[in-house]
Amino acid sequence: MKITVIGTGYVGLVSGACLADIGNDVLCLDVDPAKIQILEEGGIPIFEPGLQDLVRRNVAAGRLHFTTDVVRAAHFGTVQFIAVGTPPDEDGSADMKYVIAAARNIGKHMTDYKVVVDKSTVPVGTADRVKAAIAQELAQRGANIPFSVVSNPEFLKEGAAIEDFMRPDRIVVGCDDEQAAHNMRALYAPLQRNHDRMIVMDIRSAELTKYAANAMLATRISFMNELANLAEKLGADIEHVRRGIGSDPRIGYDFLYAGAGYGGSCFPKDVQALVKTAQDDAGMCLKVLTSVEAANDAQKRVLGQKVLARFGADLSGKHFALWGLAFKANTDDMRKATSREVIADLLAAGATVTAYDPVAMTEAKHCFPNEPRLTYADSQSAALDGADALVIVTEWREFRSPNFETIKTKLKTPVIFDGRNLYDPAQVRGMGFEYLAIGR
Repeated sequence: MKITVIGTGYVGLVSGACLADIGNDVLCLDVDPAKIQILEEGGIPIFEPGLQDLVRRNVAAGRLHFTTDVVRAAHFGTVQFIAVGTPPDEDGSADMKYVIAAARNIGKHMTDYKVVVDKSTVPVGTADRVKAAIAQELAQRGANIPFSVVSNPEFLKEGAAIEDFMRPDRIVVGCDDEQAAHNMRALYAPLQRNHDRMIVMDIRSAELTKYAANAMLATRISFMNELANLAEKLGADIEHVRRGIGSDPRIGYDFLYAGAGYGGSCFPKDVQALVKTAQDDAGMCLKVLTSVEAANDAQKRVLGQKVLARFGADLSGKHFALWGLAFKANTDDMRKATSREVIADLLAAGATVTAYDPVAMTEAKHCFPNEPRLTYADSQSAALDGADALVIVTEWREFRSPNFETIKTKLKTPVIFDGRNLYDPAQVRGMGFEYLAIGR
């Protein structure tokens, strides 16, 4: 099948490469020439485990191509995936200008039947706007060309996106005509040989499903973080509580880890957008999700507050090692990362910080330009040099079993602030550390 993917961010590039890998002929469009140049030279503009090899393999096989040519892209694919960004607007709503621009370009240049697929995370009602934009462009051309609009939200986790695409637990498709449904079934058939994972529904329900899924996961995280803060006050251990409630099959263990707050491009943006949609389109206040967002904003300050409580409000002359900058492991994504709040809090109190992250330090330098009190180390051990204490923000695998003797030798005071509860408190404290974690 010939497929066009508009946008080469996380969703677009992963989707395009995976669709090519199962045998399709895929053309990825991006209006940013720098991104396309990187891709054509064998690189990738983002970090995602396994993605560079996947892209290179399919380019070499002649199944994956890149372009900045909007006309070529509109002519190329029978299926046209819109996978552009939907960043939050100033009021928290999703900015739809890139989605609508992509739809208009399809309408301006298409010459035969197209299935236009909204892959970006978009508010309920977007398919109607996309359909209207394409129809308007066709009318201005005096062209009577049939097309379908489909909602096919992505459920890809950064750091595990390829596996999520290739082995989906569900494929949600919202459409209102049989031809589109047939095309989508044919497209995803190679991923469903074991059993049918496709859930076909009306378009608006599909659009809401994506927001509902992310909002539910964000809710679980904020709920556990609030319980962790309570556990700490009451002298309980949130890890024991997690195992106790997670053993209930109605609850389960997933997304019950307490920590320093969620970040990234999805949960913060999608919770805000859903709250805004409810306010503007339905006149409703989503009280639970409003609280979820407030709880998460507060949780991102917990690590900084622990440092201030231990070392005092004035951190002038104090130096801290910080492990982990990305919002989660296996990505270089710094969007809404907790590390940004922690670093800002420490610097505001007068401290200096040396940070280490396996892949996100380049991105971090863009977030903190010209900040002389923030430096970067080329290893987790080097970050400890001259530090008064260690602050752990991201749960990278290489941080899970460190050399505690080295840590203790290098730190001026043997204090670890663990924002991801990586270690056993009794073991670490038994080695002579002060160990300040979340809810433990």
